[in-house]
Amino acid sequence: MDSLYQHLSQYDAVAWRAAVSAITPNIPEIDRNATRIWFAFYPLALHAALEAGETRGDLPDTQRKLGLMGRWRLADHVDSSHRFLFAHRHWPQVKAAVPTIESTAGLDRVITQLADAAARTAGVDPGALLGIAAVALMTLRQVGPAAFAAAPGAVHLSDDARAKSARQILRQRARDDWQGLFGFTRGLMKRWTATFDESDPESRFTVINDQELATAAQADKREYRSKDGRCIPNEGPIPVECRAASCGTCWVGVIGGAEKLSPVDPHERTRVKIFGYAETAGERPLIRLACQAKGRGAVSIVIPPWNGIIGRLGQ
Repeated sequence: MDSLYQHLSQYDAVAWRAAVSAITPNIPEIDRNATRIWFAFYPLALHAALEAGETRGDLPDTQRKLGLMGRWRLADHVDSSHRFLFAHRHWPQVKAAVPTIESTAGLDRVITQLADAAARTAGVDPGALLGIAAVALMTLRQVGPAAFAAAPGAVHLSDDARAKSARQILRQRARDDWQGLFGFTRGLMKRWTATFDESDPESRFTVINDQELATAAQADKREYRSKDGRCIPNEGPIPVECRAASCGTCWVGVIGGAEKLSPVDPHERTRVKIFGYAETAGERPLIRLACQAKGRGAVSIVIPPWNGIIGRLGQ
């Protein structure tokens, strides 16, 4: 696995983006957006900056400069960072196949080789594992061979969640809440479900039509701080420090229903770029600020385990 790690280390962030873009059309719909979101959550540029800070001996200063909060080290959750991918259920087979790959081919080809190898053990179509294969290789690239090998390779899903098919999940993502026989009369009082963990049926909150996701989440008074220290007591599952796109704490990935959120306005687009989370060229991108994105239908989101201002990396 050392030789594979050295091979992967030759590629910079631009090359990784190109490789993921090359395989994206062949990733099944169920994981196409989720794969892109995972790579936004764990950018190679952030890893490189932290690695350089550790080498210089000023890692705490680097972390303060970037305003990092939460769990930004991929090494802390090798097995669980990708649990929102459908193919996560095949993680043991993908992880076990990584040491068998000895390749000097291009990055997209290495990803394909890993998907092929894991698919033979998992008994699924190789295309179904393209996204999780890319995730596995980037994880190895960031955490190194020792930490990668040390992770148990466990699946972090309940039996009920594992039993759901891709078709069932896609159907659920597309479905909007029933508003009753006279729902057309409800207007702005329509209510939608926002799901923030598809593997847990309790991980939902209600969004009033045209309400910002962060404001809607605030009504969820369950205790979340023990799971995520960034969460404010009685403020819901989405970490938030402001409600004006000033802090960047509330960024989320949208794995289902991006088209049912309000379009990105110039203010949100500018702030997301400043935070460095993603490019928001599209009208309804996959990375949003929950304090700005308004719900106009049922959506499925993923809450990143960290936040910061990595737009400062180039400064």
